[in-house]
Amino acid sequence: MLKITQFDGVTRIDSARTVAGRGYYWTTAYLMDGLLIDTGCAHTATRLAEIIQNEDLACIVNTHSHEDHIGANGILQDQRKDVKVLAHPLALPVLAQPREAQPLQLYRRAFWGWPKSSHGQPVQDGELINTQNHCFQVIYTPGHSPDHLCIHEQKHGWLFTGDLFVGGRDRALVVGCDIWQVIASLKQIAVLPLTRLFPGCARTRDNPREDLTAKIEFLEETGERVLELHNKGLSINAITRTLFGKPMLIEFITLGHFTRRNLVRSYLAYADRQKRETATIQI
Repeated sequence: MLKITQFDGVTRIDSARTVAGRGYYWTTAYLMDGLLIDTGCAHTATRLAEIIQNEDLACIVNTHSHEDHIGANGILQDQRKDVKVLAHPLALPVLAQPREAQPLQLYRRAFWGWPKSSHGQPVQDGELINTQNHCFQVIYTPGHSPDHLCIHEQKHGWLFTGDLFVGGRDRALVVGCDIWQVIASLKQIAVLPLTRLFPGCARTRDNPREDLTAKIEFLEETGERVLELHNKGLSINAITRTLFGKPMLIEFITLGHFTRRNLVRSYLAYADRQKRETATIQI
């Protein structure tokens, strides 16, 4: 299932696997001026390629290498041999061999599927990507993944955030995310001149500074509470129950890959690093 929305020259393409006529766990790609930012999931790759077959496409940029953002890379490169794919250097092994470099849990295979391999080229922090009418700057924003990028179009104040910012108040985290890096990356983009934020899923936001600031404050306050309870001797399970309440359905669906405990662990990883660094200095 795909949904198309237009935003002043930006085509938003939301895609999801359909079950009983309903789409589940949507992911979003954006097309403008021959540039495609992310390509959705493998289950909708053929349909996405059909929808944009008459559009000029010179370049794909992947915000990161998770399967729900690179799903149509391969089929688009098969159809258009001159289309280049740009991604962070850490993402390139996953693009080239997605099954070997990024094994997927059952729920990820069910929701988004295995991407076809694609040939990517490295793009660096601060690099500019020029199209006929726009200039996009690459901003390295790790946290959600080590290879995560945001794309900023300075003239119009557009920011494409991938999965760095999708809104909401986080109560859980996927394995492999670093919540303190997420906070640092959010602070990095919050100071940019922005008129519109285009996330990797969830709603598009106009004048997003307030939303970004609120997200940062919430995550920092949550981190302070996690560390405070940890210093009082509470276990990870106790902290999880105290701050985030009862288990969520997604925790069972993902078999523990996306949980409240993972979020608490990520916050506490900072405290563990601080202890190790302090011990090293004392030695």
